[in-house]
Amino acid sequence: MKKIEFPNPESWPELSKRPLIENASISDTVHKVFQAIQNNGDESVKSYTNLFDSVELDQLKVSEGEIQIATTDVPNDLKKAIQQAAVNIEVFHKTQIEKAQKTETTPGVICWRESRPIERVGIYIPGGTAPLFSTVMMLGIPAKIAGCTEIVLCTPPDKNGNIHPAIVYTAQLIGITNLFKVGGIQAIGAMTFGTESIPKVDKIFGPGNQYVTAAKQMAQNFGVAIDMPAGPSEVLIIADATAVPAFVAADLLSQAEHGTDSQVMLLSDNEKIIDIVLEEITIQLEALPRKHMAEEALLSSKAILLKSITECITFSNQYAPEHLILAIENYNEVIPKISNAGSVFLGNFSCESAGDYASGTNHTLPTNGYARNYSGVSLDSFVKKITFQELSAQGIKNIGPAIELMAAAEELEAHKNAVTLRLKALQNE
Repeated sequence: MKKIEFPNPESWPELSKRPLIENASISDTVHKVFQAIQNNGDESVKSYTNLFDSVELDQLKVSEGEIQIATTDVPNDLKKAIQQAAVNIEVFHKTQIEKAQKTETTPGVICWRESRPIERVGIYIPGGTAPLFSTVMMLGIPAKIAGCTEIVLCTPPDKNGNIHPAIVYTAQLIGITNLFKVGGIQAIGAMTFGTESIPKVDKIFGPGNQYVTAAKQMAQNFGVAIDMPAGPSEVLIIADATAVPAFVAADLLSQAEHGTDSQVMLLSDNEKIIDIVLEEITIQLEALPRKHMAEEALLSSKAILLKSITECITFSNQYAPEHLILAIENYNEVIPKISNAGSVFLGNFSCESAGDYASGTNHTLPTNGYARNYSGVSLDSFVKKITFQELSAQGIKNIGPAIELMAAAEELEAHKNAVTLRLKALQNE
């Protein structure tokens, strides 16, 4: 990590930039794959799976037999851990169910809003360098609570054409049966257009590498919604003199090990804390199986010394991190000052890993500064909101004249007439 001391606020935007990704060639590849899948369906999905993943598949859907075998391969202690996490995630997301609230805006005019599930949703689960079975829960559980009638799950196969057993078990646990051995661009393309095997969906969810992210963005051109423009994982930690350096280093490395394009940031008003954390990173890094990935991610990461915690919060709001950890003494006092963050972790014991797995909050969050204008995935992500209004005779009498005047001012005579006819009918009665 590069250590930077007291940077001028004018330089903060430059310090907040994420690692650059070359998008032109990626977009060309995505367009080519999409066009092939649109024309040739399963044939092209299998062809690109062979090309990109070096796997030849006879069938794309995971069979009942494969599900049963995979389920038995998951250790019982891991099953119990997944079950515990699933309960917490379900409990938290059920609190987001909204009840319709009818409001009488004017006597005789009643308005309300109701939720309806998005019928067909697609879930993308990365499975390359890390099989993210936790994401199955984060996306599948709120989809089930919302009442989505069809949930399609795509995840890349291994070299033997199999899906990681924990992904299969977790899907089975929460009731997802449409599992497909497809990853990358071809998975997003298949869910965008539909193929002989893979259903077309209305909205696609899930994290992924730069190719998956580009494919999701292109899917929007074909009428398919996406959860958010999510990219490489990131964390920003604000630490004061009360922070535990070993904890801070561990949290930074937990994000750095996601991939070489991840970014981690440390902000502090205490230089000693920064120096000890950097020493801890060096020590802990040696024990990581994914050391190489973490090391490369750290090359584009920064430890920044600022004048105060208030400055740290200001910088963080500008950076708009996916994950924000407040390893500071008086974190409750600064909560109102946080305006841009995907998910916030408070105090020395609130590690980011808790949110990734089992605290109950969702770990599918906006990255690359999109926390300025996007929320993380929630129950709301899987529903549409429909408004209703009911006008009685008294209601149309009360607001009808105002509608007539406004419609006439906009020179929309048919709009005015729709009200006028009703008012005259009531007068005749």
